Amino acid sequence: MPDLTQIAREHLETARASEHGRSAERILHDKHLRQSIIALRSGAELGEHNSPPAGSIHVLEGAVRVTGLDDAEVRAGELEVLTHRRHAVTALEDSVFLLTTVTGLDDEQAHGDPV
Repeated sequence: MPDLTQIAREHLETARASEHGRSAERILHDKHLRQSIIALRSGAELGEHNSPPAGSIHVLEGAVRVTGLDDAEVRAGELEVLTHRRHAVTALEDSVFLLTTVTGLDDEQAHGDPV
């Protein structure tokens, strides 16, 4: 069983030392479900991109800004839904988040009522 706390620490250290200020690893790939740990050094960005049919980020450490149609600051312990919107992610401080995506489903399968 993966220890997310340890994986997050390792990737944050790698991101801090990286020329691009980021580090990532896919930790789960089970048919349509994917989960990745992504670490960003303060100020580092994942440029604007499309979201999968269903997705979210759960910030494990630090704080990030998700920009797109609506901007949101997401802090440690908070969850942001990314479904159906182009977005970018910028680290407001050294940060690590768990990205969860569901791919390969049509809209009706991927989206239920919002929580």
